[in-house]
Amino acid sequence: MKTSALQIKVGERLLIDGLNLEIRAGECWCVIGRNGAGKSTLLRTLVGLRQADAGSVSLQDKILADWPLQALARERAFLPQGRNDAFGYRVIEMVLTARHPYHDAAYWESESDHTAAHTALQLMDVAEFAERDIRTLSGGERQRVAIAAVLAQDTPLLLLDEPTSALDMAHQVSAMKLLAKLCREQKKAVVMVSHDLNLAHGVATHALLLMGDGRWHAGKVDDVMQAPLLSECLGHPIEIVRHGSRAIYLAVEEKK
Repeated sequence: MKTSALQIKVGERLLIDGLNLEIRAGECWCVIGRNGAGKSTLLRTLVGLRQADAGSVSLQDKILADWPLQALARERAFLPQGRNDAFGYRVIEMVLTARHPYHDAAYWESESDHTAAHTALQLMDVAEFAERDIRTLSGGERQRVAIAAVLAQDTPLLLLDEPTSALDMAHQVSAMKLLAKLCREQKKAVVMVSHDLNLAHGVATHALLLMGDGRWHAGKVDDVMQAPLLSECLGHPIEIVRHGSRAIYLAVEEKK
């Protein structure tokens, strides 16, 4: 996926200006910025749910708007931020909805659809809930089911808005490790929004910092996730502590 001179506005506010980005197979991008900087709006633009205010988004050298919807759904999957499960579907039914792009003229799910759905549930440690009403699950369990649906869609590109929100620490770590493994072994590309700098740095190959005023910084994770840039981006001083091969990001007390 590529963006060319991409511009995003909300009302009169210019959030992103002139964004030139190329997301390649096997790369894991983390999008970082303070609240209101345009992270979720950017993801919705990359998915094709809103139009860019200027510039373009292309996938395989074809402008996003020129893709047939079913074909596009086989190329990219989207995990939005927050969900409201109003109906009492079973968990397995919720995950199977992600297989619709592969049905063509078929009405019923195939054996391969069920295999993909059950495999995704196992990867997210929610296979035991397959027959449960989605409304009976906790917030973290619902989030893991939502990620399982994205995995079952089996697309080369995953666009994830705060995928670890509501997850406990163990599942945060395992979900991030899984995303890194998909990039490394299956050459999937991931673009995710995250507020946890330490989790993001542990798996991301690249980072995009949104400054909230049109400016941005993009590149390899260690080049971009530097304390001065992060401090300006997040509006709070950040300090990096080295522990062996790890970089630990700390929010430090502001000097009075």
